[in-house]
Amino acid sequence: MTTGKLIVFSAPSGSGKTTLVKHLLHQGLPLGFSISATSRAPRGEEIDGKDYYFLSEEAFRQKIEEDAFIEYEEVYEGNFYGTLRSEIERLWADGKHVLFDIDVIGGLNVKAEYPDETLAIFVQPPSFEELEKRLRERNTETEDKIQQRLDKSATELTYSQDFDVILVNDDLTKAKRDVVGLVKHFLRS
Repeated sequence: MTTGKLIVFSAPSGSGKTTLVKHLLHQGLPLGFSISATSRAPRGEEIDGKDYYFLSEEAFRQKIEEDAFIEYEEVYEGNFYGTLRSEIERLWADGKHVLFDIDVIGGLNVKAEYPDETLAIFVQPPSFEELEKRLRERNTETEDKIQQRLDKSATELTYSQDFDVILVNDDLTKAKRDVVGLVKHFLRS
């Protein structure tokens, strides 16, 4: 396949999008996960080329100049994230449709670049309070980082209407079933 379809999952941090993406990857569908590039350093056991493509800030900026990204954003000051064109081409060459787990602005940028080939799904938490509870229960970040994520989430929620589908994740079993149905239908269309 020289071109395929793109399935974008975007959501505020803590909405459950990564859980849904991982579920989809185990459904036997012809999907490949798009590995994002980032200028941040690896965390814990993260592996270059598996979890992210880790680039220096200088190398990331050089790729921006080369128009190597479909989308990119400075998500937090000094931390860039983006999708390399070569990543899409790699997955399409492998005969796979591309599955994204990216931030809200990045998701909308992919949809803008490939409007007819993209299904953009916004995963919404049942409430802002539940979102905060999920972030705090992770016990992985400082209070400052949690506040940063909550502030960003409040902004991201305002973009939900710009997506093809809003999937409220208030029941994980139902959300998993719904997302498989949505993606299967999109791949057949």
